[in-house]
Amino acid sequence: MIFNAFERKVAMRYLRARRQEGFISVIAGFSLLGIALGVATLIIVMAVMNGFRHELLGRILGVNGHLAVYSEQGRIAEFEALAEQVAVLNHVKAVIPQIQAQVMVTAGDIARGGVVRAMRREDFLSRDVVVEGVRKKGGSLDDFGDPDMVVVGHRLAQQLGLKVGSSITLVSPSGSATVIGTVPRIKSYRIGAVFDVGMFEYDSSFIYMPLEAAQLFFRLKNMANALEVFLDSPDVAREVRGEVALKIGPGFRTFDWQQSNQSFFNAIQVERNVMFLILSLIILVAAFNILSGQTMLVKDKGRDIAVLRTMGASRASVLKIFFLSGASIGVVGTLAGFVLGLAFSENIETIRQGLQGLTGTELFSAEIYFLSRLPAVVDPIEVAQVVGMALFWSFLAPLWPAWRAAKLDPVEALRYE
Repeated sequence: MIFNAFERKVAMRYLRARRQEGFISVIAGFSLLGIALGVATLIIVMAVMNGFRHELLGRILGVNGHLAVYSEQGRIAEFEALAEQVAVLNHVKAVIPQIQAQVMVTAGDIARGGVVRAMRREDFLSRDVVVEGVRKKGGSLDDFGDPDMVVVGHRLAQQLGLKVGSSITLVSPSGSATVIGTVPRIKSYRIGAVFDVGMFEYDSSFIYMPLEAAQLFFRLKNMANALEVFLDSPDVAREVRGEVALKIGPGFRTFDWQQSNQSFFNAIQVERNVMFLILSLIILVAAFNILSGQTMLVKDKGRDIAVLRTMGASRASVLKIFFLSGASIGVVGTLAGFVLGLAFSENIETIRQGLQGLTGTELFSAEIYFLSRLPAVVDPIEVAQVVGMALFWSFLAPLWPAWRAAKLDPVEALRYE
């Protein structure tokens, strides 16, 4: 639809209402504001939801492997040979033997549950997320390999009131049989470093220790009880899981990261879809405001329409004038919301910190949301979808009022003037 200079000038004039038409101008202003807020809110919410998924996935796959292999007997005697069998498969980057076990962690009168992840020094140092988390806290991993040294999450250390160099005691639930019954195994370790990966679940429970020390503590001499498999892409995990199961044969259970976290990521996806649907209603309501405002404008401008028609303006020209008048509100509102949404998304963590400082309250609790910062990842395709939807309703809303204006009979419009 091409607009000439005359149509653009008249349409813009109708957007600047006179005093007696102030109510129409108010409706137009609220319509523009509603579309801008709707578009901005949708962009921000989608960016935050994408950020949650991206950050959680990065941390989960940085701390855990894409696949995990467990023995049904609870121990893997020939773990080196088994790791070599898996390592030759396509898409496999690394296979890390581990001992994974739950323990009780005590310090003084405080006790907490914990999860031990034991591995060889070179395998631990290849965990970039954890190693970077240690650097963030100013710790050192030079002593990792010492049988009496462990690395713990910083929140676990805070809960126990400990720091680097302090001593913690690990209590294994599977104890040793004695003449007086089963006695739990207890041993003290020195905290050699503290890590912060930015995910509450790991920072408050994980304990890393050398594989040899864990073999001694859990009485798994020269054995492991799990293999973690890292792939070149998380998207091929399901395919490789089947190949791993066939390769290693019966007696083992294999899980991929999607199985282990399926309910969590499904919940995020459902919440994301519902939020998109609910917030889209803001744009729809604003579009109805455009429709009602343009309908009132057409009714109020009946005499002007009749004069334009008698001076030679065609029905198509009148239609384009009122269409442009209404669509301009939606286009300007969409562009304003687009800019506002992107600006807010790019600076959302700074804004959160500022609001926390002003209100003195914690707006984003790591204990609830699992992450220590508010993430936002803008997806260009989703932004294009939001903008496209807003423009669609902005162009659709003024069509009916514009069609009514074009169909108005000049004689009927002037009869009662």
